[in-house]
Amino acid sequence: MELTLKSARRSLDEIHAPLAVVGVWGGELSEEGRRLDIQHRGRLSRAMEALHFRGEFGETLLVSLEEGREPGFALLFGLGKKRGVSLETVRQAGARLVREVARLGFREAVAETFLAEKFGKREASYALAEGAFLGGYRWSGYKTEVRRAERLRLWLARSSGPAVARAEVVAEAVNYARNLVNEPPNILTPVELARRAEGMAQELGLQVEVWDEGRIQEAGMGAFYAVAQGSANPPRFIQLTYRPEGPAERVVALVGKGLTFDTGGYSLKPSESQITMKGDMAGAAAVLAAMRAIAKLKPPVEVRAYVAAAENMVSGRAYRVSDVLKSLSGKTIEVLNTDAEGRLTLADAITYADRQGAQAIVELSTLTGACVVALGEKVAGLFANDPRWGREVREAAERAGEKVWPLPLEEEYREMLRSETADLKNTHGRSRSAGAITAALFLSEFTEKPLAHLDIAGPAYSEKEHPLGPAGGTGFGVRTLVELLSRQ
Repeated sequence: MELTLKSARRSLDEIHAPLAVVGVWGGELSEEGRRLDIQHRGRLSRAMEALHFRGEFGETLLVSLEEGREPGFALLFGLGKKRGVSLETVRQAGARLVREVARLGFREAVAETFLAEKFGKREASYALAEGAFLGGYRWSGYKTEVRRAERLRLWLARSSGPAVARAEVVAEAVNYARNLVNEPPNILTPVELARRAEGMAQELGLQVEVWDEGRIQEAGMGAFYAVAQGSANPPRFIQLTYRPEGPAERVVALVGKGLTFDTGGYSLKPSESQITMKGDMAGAAAVLAAMRAIAKLKPPVEVRAYVAAAENMVSGRAYRVSDVLKSLSGKTIEVLNTDAEGRLTLADAITYADRQGAQAIVELSTLTGACVVALGEKVAGLFANDPRWGREVREAAERAGEKVWPLPLEEEYREMLRSETADLKNTHGRSRSAGAITAALFLSEFTEKPLAHLDIAGPAYSEKEHPLGPAGGTGFGVRTLVELLSRQ
């Protein structure tokens, strides 16, 4: 959908558009709705009464108004019951709203800023606009016959212009991440991911450096390179830096898992489990997309992004079970499962981020199925070696409307990673218990700086339409990172 969203200080009845959208909350018309109802001699309230319209969340009712005047139609939009309403209600309403208006065939509409009286104009404007931009996202893919995209101009009455502008920046970044995740793996190879990162950096004035396979080996990233060596598509180590104009309040590193495709290697995944593995770089997509928003919002924080991009494939050159790898940190790792590859690439990326002077690190990865078992497909697991840093990340996620839940870095489980052959094992063996925790403990071995690890294996990819968008990549994590770094 080609969505143009405009903020207006004027009230809904002062903006001329063929369709006016008003909220119904707790079975009652909003203040803007009551004003429009009076102007049109009770047409809205009579339609509600005649059709027993109570305004359950997402329920809509199209009402014809007087001919020859604008608006010619009113869309009553259900916001649900008054108890339990939140800014997430507003955000999801924005997503549903644009889809419904487009479905009805309107090219232009004006909507009230839902629940501004409850949450404040700024917060309500931001949530509604962000939801609209996210809900309007569509991935056209590579179909040879593509339906022409709907065009919609939507005015938000009595809204906050700065809040709407910020929402557009953040949502555009989320949709950028979605595009990356949705690309097929034969297109988005590690080299192509690096090329797009370079293009984005040039567009937005970010510093960028990309290492090829030779430089990766020379640097001593033995864990990362081992994962990559089985593929015909060579790896890339991507580094992006944003520096504020004034002195930086602190230096934060973002690390994203960048497996552009994961077969599992010789610990081969079942074929049905490989279907979504083009999305195993969703952590990298979130990190790159967050840098896109950061470059535009210009917070007073220096932000550095690191992505170890690779494919995990099977070939005569691929790494094996029982191999011992030497990581950038100097620690040696015994491979017990080649499908536990993400933590190997991240080990070297985290070590490098630490050595480059990061004061705190946030890492995002589609790391473990165990986390999906624990928290499902809607909630990411949050692990932190520093309670204060973990709390900052969690609070940023709550403000952003993304669901994360803290899980423990249980020190007693660290023994499960000790190897008789090397310093560490990359998994804790045949046991299926505590898989997400031991993976997080493994990552924590490679820095003593405050580290927050977000296991986004559940919410990073949706196989069906969800409240804020279509099936495919969700862009999960982008909003949390932007909130964390830009509201200092």
